[in-house]
Order: sequence, then C-alpha cells, then structure tokens
Amino acid sequence: MTDIPQIAAQPRNQWWDVWDQFKTHKGALIGAIFFLVILLGVIFGPWLWGIDATFIDIRSRNQGPSFAHPMGTDQLGRDSFARMMAGGRVSLAVGLTAMALAIGLGTLIGVIAGYFKRLDGLLMRTTDLFLALPLLPLLLVIIMLFRDKLNAAFGPEGGIFILMVSAIGATSWMQTARIVRGDVLAIKEREFVLAARSIGTPNRRMITRHILPNVLSPIMVSATLGIANAIITESALSFLGLGFPPDFPTWGRLLFDSVDYLQQYPERVMWPGLAISLTVLSVNYMGDGLRDALDPKIRGR
Repeated sequence: MTDIPQIAAQPRNQWWDVWDQFKTHKGALIGAIFFLVILLGVIFGPWLWGIDATFIDIRSRNQGPSFAHPMGTDQLGRDSFARMMAGGRVSLAVGLTAMALAIGLGTLIGVIAGYFKRLDGLLMRTTDLFLALPLLPLLLVIIMLFRDKLNAAFGPEGGIFILMVSAIGATSWMQTARIVRGDVLAIKEREFVLAARSIGTPNRRMITRHILPNVLSPIMVSATLGIANAIITESALSFLGLGFPPDFPTWGRLLFDSVDYLQQYPERVMWPGLAISLTVLSVNYMGDGLRDALDPKIRGR
C-alpha cells in the first residue's frame, strides 16, 4: 500500500484571524465600506463629474436639487455636488495627514518614555502639560501667529494646509503617547525582551525588532480615531472662518458659507453636516472593530 505523503499545514497568518474577527463586527464592516466609498468618491469623483467646483454660473444660482445639480447650487451658481467632493478631498487629506503626524509623534514619545526610564518623567510631564492646554484656543493662537508667514511662503492653499496639518498633529499626539508608553512598560519586562537584552541586543534593534511590532495594535486603533478627531477639528476651524480661503472648499467651509442661507436653503447645511457626521461615525466604528479584532483575548473566542 502506497503511503500518502503528509503535507504539513502552513501556519495561518494572524492577520487573517484579525480580518475574521473584524468581519463579525457589523458596524465596523459597514463603517469600513462607507469610508472606502467616501474616500474613492472624493478622489475620483471630481474627475468623473463634468462640472468644476469653482465654475460660477450666476444664471443658475440658488437652485434646488435637480438632475443637472443633484445637490443644487450655491449663491454664485457653483455646483454643490462638485464642491462637496472637492471639499471632502481636502478635509480627508487634512485628516489623514494630521493623523499620520500625530501618530508618528505620539509613538516616538511613547516608546522613548516607556523604554528609557530616565526620560519618562520629563516626557510624561510634557504630555500632561499639553493635555491641560485648551485645544481650540491654542489652535486659534497658532493659526493667527503663523498663517500670514506660511501663506507668503507657500501660497494661500499650501500655507494653510501645512499650518492646519501641523497645528492639529502637534496638539493631538498625547493620547497615543500615553497608550504606547503603557504598553511598552509592560512589554519590556516580558521574557523574550529580557532574553534579547541578555545577549547584548542594542537598544535601537530592541525597539524596532521587539517593542514596536508588539504595540502596533493600539497604534492602529489610535490612528483610526485620530482621523475622526482631525476631520472634526479642521471642520470647526473652517466653520469659524480660520481655515482655507473661500474659493477653496472644505466641508467645514461649506458649512460656514451656508449659515447665512440656513432658513432659505437648509439643505446647504445638511449636506456637509451629514458628510462630516457619517464619515466620523464610520471611522469610529472602524476603530471599535479594530480594537476588538486586535485584542487576542477577544479574537480567541
């Protein structure tokens, strides 16, 4: 009788387990699909839609929803649907870039504070100081101080983009730093880290090879929630008139421009408000799903 060779089963990648657990969270799955649709819409939508967001047609101003203009037109005859897509592109770009800056800064400070004990006190007291500062007044001061200088150096759009991203990212890293620090303090006392230290592994390799891969879970969760916070902050600053120029639409700027026409044309406020609310809600659900999927205790059930 011929022996049938036994093929050793390949070990299952843990990210497939994460995906299986993520799929069980219906809210997170729906949120991820909705966020992906919004992201693809704001990236490719302006190219597919035949009307430019800045095109002015006075004869078509203040029109309601129609086949030619699904979301109507504004007081200058500009297509609201085109401006929503263009505004979403800017708002999401600010949110993603500011989130990346905040996550990078928070992870760096958290890892250094958790791994190097002599720097822990200084860095955490600095983090507490930033947490104690009122966020919105601090952002207003930063924008008023540096807006004109950056606008002169990079132009109105580029300058305010750099300023918004830098200001939001520099004031949103503290929660990530505290979370990462706590995980690093626990991980650096684990057996595999102590074994690596006993054979003389340098600190740089210890952090990049053993510490960072084991704190990816809280970093990813913080990243998703950071996108939502950055979008809300940018929308609030634009709504206060301190964001991008009037001819450079964002969701917050569209809200600001629609306030004067709230009673006559309430749908102008409804569209950007719904976009901000649903995008933030979908990102928050994604964060909840990732938190559960990346938790080995929950994933093992």
